[in-house]
Amino acid sequence: MPDLLVKLYNLEKLDISLKLPEEILIKRPIGPEKKTIVEWVEKNFGKLWASECDVSFSNKPISCFVAYEKVTKEIVGFACYDTTARGFFGPTGVLEKFRGKGIGKALLVYCLKDMLNVGYAYAIIGDAGPVEYYKKTVGAEVIEDSSPGIYKDLLQK
Repeated sequence: MPDLLVKLYNLEKLDISLKLPEEILIKRPIGPEKKTIVEWVEKNFGKLWASECDVSFSNKPISCFVAYEKVTKEIVGFACYDTTARGFFGPTGVLEKFRGKGIGKALLVYCLKDMLNVGYAYAIIGDAGPVEYYKKTVGAEVIEDSSPGIYKDLLQK
């Protein structure tokens, strides 16, 4: 899958309405929540994404956002940036039963706007799965000849 490029300075021009269910909140976690969040990511999305999420807690500010249920405090989704490489968005994931409710889109926008606020003009979405979704949602453009990209020699077991 190709990498994508997002012009962060154009985000304000896009119609990005964030309509979350009332029971869902999004926040930037703090240090004491690291283990809980990283373990949740590993359980639901695997050790590679958990490793990247772990890295996000070393960044200043923490480059991760989580979506959770207001009452139960159950985590339902997450998104990170600056984990595989500087300027890269991802990984991101939402529990299957919560998909289609705008949570993933909100997490994406929170991260991209934060990237703009900390000084990035562009974001790279590495090895993007849903290319058309990112094109439509945030005006992402395919970076030609970018596959397999930074993940080509990934060590995994």
